[in-house]
Amino acid sequence: MTDATITPTESETQLAEQFRVAFGRLNRSLRLTHTDTDLPPSQREVLMAVARVKSLRLSDLSQEEGINPTMLSRIVAKLEASGLVTRTPDSEDARIMHVAVTPSGVALRDTIRGERTDALHYALRHLTNEEKRALAAATPVLEKIVATLRERQ
Repeated sequence: MTDATITPTESETQLAEQFRVAFGRLNRSLRLTHTDTDLPPSQREVLMAVARVKSLRLSDLSQEEGINPTMLSRIVAKLEASGLVTRTPDSEDARIMHVAVTPSGVALRDTIRGERTDALHYALRHLTNEEKRALAAATPVLEKIVATLRERQ
């Protein structure tokens, strides 16, 4: 039986909706946490994706980020003009472009990560010890959900 033929229960559907809403809000809240740069959210997220792996093909980045290649090319061009990434053609096939993070890009990524971590520290300080323990216990399950979704893609 495939995933498409399994009908979720009502409680599974409610849980999935609650997770989707909560994680969407959390993700948006973290994306809004940023340095005093003129970097729009789309450029910040592409920079973060490139910095995670240091270098990758533009087509792989497009697939991973779910951005159409034309739009991604524009975003990468702006990041390149800002000195945050470089684009280089593949040594064997000039049609293939590789994107790599620069030291300035890594520094900005580290700043963004730090700000997002600080935002989470702030939120965690407002939780009870019991809530923190529940969150810690749920973290491996959340990681499993992420891994499952990545495998599905």
